[in-house]
Amino acid sequence: MKNTSTKFGYTQGQAQSVRSIKLPEIESWENQYKRDYTIVIEHPEFTSVCPKTGLPDFGTVTIEYVPGKLCLELKSLKYYFLQYRNCGIFMENIANRVLDDVIKAIKPRSCTVTADFTPRGGLSSVIIAEYKAKK
Repeated sequence: MKNTSTKFGYTQGQAQSVRSIKLPEIESWENQYKRDYTIVIEHPEFTSVCPKTGLPDFGTVTIEYVPGKLCLELKSLKYYFLQYRNCGIFMENIANRVLDDVIKAIKPRSCTVTADFTPRGGLSSVIIAEYKAKK
């Protein structure tokens, strides 16, 4: 795909840059229970950078998952989220990249990542990415 500018001033390369962003690995620990239960982790001070404007985006990122054999380790998740502060990444890509990285780290039974961003220019965005493990 060409890296040409859209009429709104960003390039397709910027939109697809989510794949090349280097982020720390999310660590895990062994789940002690075999039954289904839900864990909800909320990060209310999430920040990233708009790749088009270079301006900061603010929001709340929530991870809700049913663990399989592993659970998310919170300190590593905190450092993972901090790396987004300097990343030029679209809001839609954030929810999907976080979901991909959680799946890679712990292979949950199911997971939903909700990225709820504060309004900018009178518009607010809520992006919901979902995953269910195949049986």
